[in-house]
Amino acid sequence: MTASARHAAAGWWRTAAIYQIYVRSFADGNGDGIGDLAGVRARLDHLAALGVDTLWFTPWYPSPMDDGGYDVADFRDVDPLFGTLAEAEALIAEAHGRGLRVIIDIVPNHCSDEHRWFREALAAGPGSAARQRFWFRPGRGPDGAEPPNNWKSRFGGSAWTRVPDGEWYLHLYSSRQPDFNWDNQDVRAEFEDVLRFWFDRGADGFRIDVADGLVKDARLPDVADGDETPFSDQEGLHEIYRSWRKIADSYPGERVLVGEMWLPDLSRTARYLRRDELHSAFNFDFLVCPWDSARFREVIERTLEAHDAVGAPPAWVLSNHDVTRHVTRYGRAGDTGFSFADRLHGSSVDLVLGTRRARAAALLTMALPGGMYVYQGEELGLWEVEDLPAELRQDPVWARTNGTDPGRDGCRVPVPWSGDEPPFGFGPGGAWLPQPAEWRAYTAEAQAADPASMLSLYRAGLRLRPVDAGSLEWLSLGEDVLAFRREPGFTFVLNFSGSPVPLPPHAEVLLASDPVTGDLPTDTAVWLRS
Repeated sequence: MTASARHAAAGWWRTAAIYQIYVRSFADGNGDGIGDLAGVRARLDHLAALGVDTLWFTPWYPSPMDDGGYDVADFRDVDPLFGTLAEAEALIAEAHGRGLRVIIDIVPNHCSDEHRWFREALAAGPGSAARQRFWFRPGRGPDGAEPPNNWKSRFGGSAWTRVPDGEWYLHLYSSRQPDFNWDNQDVRAEFEDVLRFWFDRGADGFRIDVADGLVKDARLPDVADGDETPFSDQEGLHEIYRSWRKIADSYPGERVLVGEMWLPDLSRTARYLRRDELHSAFNFDFLVCPWDSARFREVIERTLEAHDAVGAPPAWVLSNHDVTRHVTRYGRAGDTGFSFADRLHGSSVDLVLGTRRARAAALLTMALPGGMYVYQGEELGLWEVEDLPAELRQDPVWARTNGTDPGRDGCRVPVPWSGDEPPFGFGPGGAWLPQPAEWRAYTAEAQAADPASMLSLYRAGLRLRPVDAGSLEWLSLGEDVLAFRREPGFTFVLNFSGSPVPLPPHAEVLLASDPVTGDLPTDTAVWLRS
């Protein structure tokens, strides 16, 4: 089924292939070295030819860019760094004209310290109505010099910052990203209006940043290490998302809400996917899974079971703008999974092995029931750039951990489009982060005419995805072989073992991650028709 056909289909979000655009690093249209909406508009044909259905844009709002745009100063406009509101409206219309839907990021947990509400709160002082929109509290100790509790920022250090009048404000991320207080009705009304603002401009949905973290336990209790209970997965979230779902459902064309939730239990995530709440949520258990047949099968089984219980489709994802690219993860000699606690930066990596496994993982992702995500550059086989100079790193994680955590810049290096030298067609000027010289062989231009390239594999896979196939039935082909069947007549096999394995009976090889002339080689996936 083509992207245009899926665009018109009912329940499009249940099987959508969604492409994530980190605008700053996608394509530069004005030559300042930073990606922008003009650059995206110039590359829409690439995305349409790739075969995805939907584009997801990371924040394009006005922002001081302390956290790459996730510190929003105005939720109803576009940062001049990226373009104008009129350009965003034109981009949405042009994407629709190519059969592509558009999902945009919304960041409801926090804003920038330059947001007008936070400036009002600082000026208004303790006890004011303006401060009730955030989590301002007096400190502990005789002079209030200690934070109100022991919560830690996810970017390192305390989650509290003191202001000159002595009060402290909460920020689960950078100190320049104050958390909203969702017990406040102004906050709830504001974001409902923001949803309508972008729906009115044609947005087909929202990806909700930190979707599990909006509501906090108002007692603000101390926590033990690793405990996020008071500020994650609070029961009051469901009321918020039921309200948002009513707004989405009031618009034509099936507008959708997608949650970003890093929860330890898939059944907890699935509770947000009931029919009157969110439509979909990222499957991070799948993303962090190491290269192991049994572990993948366990994650897939648990995912399908949890989603079936609430009638929601799963959404499979291998990489995004926050995690180490999976070509690098899968090429490690040791741990091939992912954890924010230790990114394993600097570990030995075999990129040939990582690429082989990434090709197989792509076919696995495309073969599973539900929707899927492609992070920009994934279709080119890009790896994590781990040798960025310290002085060029911009992720606040790097700064707040004093360099002990390399942060996320390595997966945000600008996309290579063409040519033999950096910036590889990214734009008329340079690129805000340096690209490896080796990427000359990984540009979209270099790969487009190569039938064996990663780009050609993604194009074929997205074209042939079994979106209309039935549920998954496991096949027993060996302990280290992941295999399943989906009617009518689709079979998937991935060989995790150290030696080739026989293929099951079949009439045709539809697609393979690497050449298959007899038995299935190790770290290779194949689609079969029976």
